[in-house]
Amino acid sequence: MSTVQQIIEQKLSEMLSCDFLQVLNESHGHNVAKGSETHFKVTLVSEGFEGLNRVKRHQKVYATLGEELNNGVHALALHLYTPSEWRSKQEQSPESPQCMGGSKR
Repeated sequence: MSTVQQIIEQKLSEMLSCDFLQVLNESHGHNVAKGSETHFKVTLVSEGFEGLNRVKRHQKVYATLGEELNNGVHALALHLYTPSEWRSKQEQSPESPQCMGGSKR
């Protein structure tokens, strides 16, 4: 049985030809049950994002992961780049902020 993380990785790699794909389960840093798969950080680099603004890129990912978003995935931090944008970022996506929701306040 595949984990939600594996399903997200598979669907995104099938959606676009990825130069780089990293899906991190960041659920442990949130107010959720141990072992949850609800919060993810996605860094995806693809030539398929050329000519698309940030909103269109996000819409493409949301459309691909609609089933997961409707069935337990609560949050996706999306960092979507073209290869040249990725190089200009020194091939690094930003760190995720610490959760301040629920009992973490």
